[in-house]
Amino acid sequence: MTTSASVPTESEGAISSDGTVTDRLVEANARYAAAFTDPGMDAHPVLQVAVVACMDARLDLHDALGLELGDCHTIRNAGGVVTDDVIRSLTISQRALGTRSIVLIHHTGCGLESLTEEFRHDLEMEVGQRPAWAVEAFRDVEQDVRQSMQRVRTSPFLLHTDDVRGFVFDVKTGLLREIDPT
Repeated sequence: MTTSASVPTESEGAISSDGTVTDRLVEANARYAAAFTDPGMDAHPVLQVAVVACMDARLDLHDALGLELGDCHTIRNAGGVVTDDVIRSLTISQRALGTRSIVLIHHTGCGLESLTEEFRHDLEMEVGQRPAWAVEAFRDVEQDVRQSMQRVRTSPFLLHTDDVRGFVFDVKTGLLREIDPT
């Protein structure tokens, strides 16, 4: 796996160390675009699946799940929690773009396990405005996967709730552990 720590040196065509991180990303995109060819696909996922996962940088979902470009819709947020905005994305994914299956992936060592709703209070005290969103912190990752599955299964906006499965990704081993919804 390549990480920022293993970026090639400048002489090997690497991203320069000058400028901001965003500058580095834009330079990388220029190299990507130079070799890019239109894959000729549309926005409908080939496998008709949407994957909801945590935004944690340690999760390489495509590699972990054996997915290729165009196979799935990927929806990521803190904790991989099913929030109203995730339901929004899943609804569009199903109703406009044909997905039928939903895979939920939380992971071990998630940062939301160490936060509480006090985080919102602290933000309000700091900036003078209460966030409109909930932190959705949790103590039990398996129970939170079950809660997320239940939110998907009971949403009136989703057409296909019969193939909803939840997992915990182990960041040390790379293995998925399926969570029984009951």
